[in-house]
Amino acid sequence: MNEGFTLLAPVMRRLFVCILVALAATLVACGSDDDGRSLSLEDAVGQMLLIGFQGERLDEETASLLDDIAPGGVILFDYDLPSGGAKPRNITSPEQLRALIAELQAQADIAYFVAIDVEGGLINRLKPVYGFSIDLASHQVLGAGAAAATGAAASASAEELHELGINWNLAPVVDVNVFPESPAIGALERSFSDDPDVVAAHARAFAEAHAAAGVISSLKHFPGHGSAVGDTHLGVTDVTASFVREDELAPYRRLIEDGYDDAVMTAHIVNRDLDPTGRPATLSTAIVTGLLREELGFKGVILSDDMQMGAIVEEYSLERTAVEAVKAGVDVILIANQLSDDTTEVYRVKQAILDAVADGEISEDRIYESVDRILELKRRYGLLD
Repeated sequence: MNEGFTLLAPVMRRLFVCILVALAATLVACGSDDDGRSLSLEDAVGQMLLIGFQGERLDEETASLLDDIAPGGVILFDYDLPSGGAKPRNITSPEQLRALIAELQAQADIAYFVAIDVEGGLINRLKPVYGFSIDLASHQVLGAGAAAATGAAASASAEELHELGINWNLAPVVDVNVFPESPAIGALERSFSDDPDVVAAHARAFAEAHAAAGVISSLKHFPGHGSAVGDTHLGVTDVTASFVREDELAPYRRLIEDGYDDAVMTAHIVNRDLDPTGRPATLSTAIVTGLLREELGFKGVILSDDMQMGAIVEEYSLERTAVEAVKAGVDVILIANQLSDDTTEVYRVKQAILDAVADGEISEDRIYESVDRILELKRRYGLLD
């Protein structure tokens, strides 16, 4: 009896180990907290939203909004555009901002992206007048110097962002300065250079400095806004005749080939050479999936520009744009609530995406593809265990 048991023991042990391995594999397949498939469809769609709100602290109204939407993240501003500055927005001092971000993250079931625009120059939400030390020069000024100097300046800026609790900077701008008077880019000194090699070198230094500080970066505005004679904040902007394909795509191509995989923000520009249908890039499968994902090989998170901008809402309803953007391949829908203070729009966007899934217009697999990318980016930057 004992001898038989002794002979059987190794077999039983191997069987027991196999059972444990199979059980572990099953648990992994079922999903952990950072596995997109473990989220309900409603929460998964929530992760695809990056939203803005009014208020220097987390009041009851905003807490209720965030609880209902369960967004993947928030975007913060220093100036409240809907009220012309009459109402407070989100940023008045370093101490206030740290407190606000702590309140936000304390209420989040899954840690939020906390996003901001700190490009430098005119585009800087953390101004010295509020007590912040960030005083980054414009991309144009930085681009006139050495890329190493851009990296050093961006490193100091990113370290302050990280210390404040901000984990996503919607920069650098990699638009090539094809038309220096472009109202949204060149005229505001937001381009590093008219030379794609210079743009790529400075953007790489900027992004690497942010990654080293634990802050996500974003290349923008894909596929290129530097030749635009119009401003997509105000209306439809067609770059078909002015777009210089090889030059304007070059910074994206080079950085992606070098392994960049944080985030890319789409532009709302129209380019009929890239998409003959004339859809804005954000809503174009040919541009977002065909060009960025498949041709350039980008594997990171694709973020839309603000979906409330004139270039979009002049032609489409907000709900339809969100659905079309997801169908095109966008992972995160930005609703900044700076061009509208109607917070019900966020609810309508989320419901429109859920309805599109229910109607079979968007597959559940498509949703979870985006959420897996989103959670992977959060995990890589320490927002998830």
